[in-house]
Amino acid sequence: MTVPAMHPRPGNLREVAEEIERATGLQVEILGGALVMSPTPRGKHAGTIRRLRHQLESVMPEGLAAYEVTSIAMPGDTDDYCTPDLVVLPDSWDTDDEWLADPADVELAVEVISKSEKAHQITGKNGWYGAAGVRTLLVVDPRFGRWALYRDPDAGVYPAPVEGTFGDPLVLPEPLSTAVDTACLPLYG
Repeated sequence: MTVPAMHPRPGNLREVAEEIERATGLQVEILGGALVMSPTPRGKHAGTIRRLRHQLESVMPEGLAAYEVTSIAMPGDTDDYCTPDLVVLPDSWDTDDEWLADPADVELAVEVISKSEKAHQITGKNGWYGAAGVRTLLVVDPRFGRWALYRDPDAGVYPAPVEGTFGDPLVLPEPLSTAVDTACLPLYG
């Protein structure tokens, strides 16, 4: 598929990202001023998201909801945003006209690692969430059957995560305060 030639002007990188999404169907994010493109999740990747969402929704505290395809803004930069696989926000998001969620409103962002992601891409994205001030980030890696829970970034950097393998206990912090069953999550073949 051919992407129209575009020459970004300062301040319109988001317009370029949106045009690429329309033309290709790829998911586009802008992380630290760089366009990052990935295919739409499918198969086991989408199944992992569905299983996590189902678990969270069954115990979600009043006033919160889980959303897919919802992007989070980098504070102070309208051309920098990330789209986690799943995000927990106040349910008032249902009636919000904004395109980008405020990271201060995010109770949990979930990233499911795709089969083709490289270590530097994962590290960069985790760093983006910390720099944006997202309180809690869950990274699930079906390539190796592992998960990592990052919490409470300090000066934009997460301290060492709590890590485990699929089947290990994973308890999310308040306000979710729930155990997540990771034994049910599929591994990539």
